[in-house]
Amino acid sequence: MTRYDRGILVTGGGTFLGDNIAAALLAEGAEVSMLVRSGAEDQLGPLAHHTRWSTADVWNPGSLRGKARFHSAVIHTVGSLHADPAQGLSYERLNLVSARNVGNMCVSDGVGHMILVSAVSAPWTKRGYIRSKRQAERYLGRLGLKYSIVRAPLLYMRGQPRHILYRASTLLASIPPLSLLPFGRIGPMPIDILARAVARIAISPDYKKSVYFPRDMRRLNSREELRQAPDAAVSFLPTRTRNASAPGIAFEDLPFAWIPEDEA
Repeated sequence: MTRYDRGILVTGGGTFLGDNIAAALLAEGAEVSMLVRSGAEDQLGPLAHHTRWSTADVWNPGSLRGKARFHSAVIHTVGSLHADPAQGLSYERLNLVSARNVGNMCVSDGVGHMILVSAVSAPWTKRGYIRSKRQAERYLGRLGLKYSIVRAPLLYMRGQPRHILYRASTLLASIPPLSLLPFGRIGPMPIDILARAVARIAISPDYKKSVYFPRDMRRLNSREELRQAPDAAVSFLPTRTRNASAPGIAFEDLPFAWIPEDEA
């Protein structure tokens, strides 16, 4: 069976990032399963009727046992830009431990490919967050598992108001040769561009890079997709999911991450 035939598992069901990637996979014709945090099932909206889903806690290895069987790829989207050490929510716990547990699940369940949504380093991202993401990347490299790292910039919904700095860096990222400048390489990106790129990496055996940067994600979208109007850009999302994600300015301000159940 090819990866496409066996289906894709997405962690982070019911969140901004996970739902957009799942919807993009469906638009590509893939069979999609999702892992949802217990108690967050209602957040899936219409995706609950278009995907297979089950509850799990990515910080509890026991709850992940067997969840990835019969899937050819797992896309891990869970993490957070915001730590709360007073509550025991360090960057390492939020970003490294969850990725480590999901990576181990892939190995034990015989999954052929894991995709980790990581992050680019930018002036507006905290060092502790980037450090924990790089630790997660290195851990995957030691597992002996085929993996892809997607270093995403900040994400936003097209048509939503954004800070002028983010608008300027997005413009630089989209106009060659300005896109080669540092701010062009880290500029915020529409969520639909990232979601399509991740979906296409997951379902196609032709994409074999270990690390994908924002410029790679843009190349995985057609010119028409890059230029789409806001309404067309989110057309692959079911209506309720699309509306639930509407207040998107940048994904650092959106509830895309889970919090460990024992800390909620």
